[in-house]
Amino acid sequence: MPMDRSTPEISERQKQLLQELKKCNDELSGQELHRQLHQSENAMGLATVYRNLQVLVKQGLVRSRHLPTGEVLYTPVERDIHHLTCVNCGETTRLEGCPVNTMNVPKKTSEKFELLFHTLEFFGLCQNCLQKKES
Repeated sequence: MPMDRSTPEISERQKQLLQELKKCNDELSGQELHRQLHQSENAMGLATVYRNLQVLVKQGLVRSRHLPTGEVLYTPVERDIHHLTCVNCGETTRLEGCPVNTMNVPKKTSEKFELLFHTLEFFGLCQNCLQKKES
């Protein structure tokens, strides 16, 4: 029987990770999630956290954002957050609103593709790094 994308089956550990992400108003790294869970009754190993985060990303329930430092941040997919990211120091600034929302992108473009989420990120130099570069 095909799985309904609107309600994918997730494990108890994946539910715990999703609940923890929803409690936070910002993005969290896998290590931050691990620390928060370790302080509660829902402790799990770091490798288990990352493995289950990857499943949640593949199911379209969690989005990931890769920083220039190599760190990955996670947030529930319903948070449509985009950033300006400095390629030198890694500083990020949230964009207000989402330019993609003004585009007319259908949720289902064909029988072979169903859109789950999108990402949008701009890379450049922050004001501090730009000033250092110019001096």
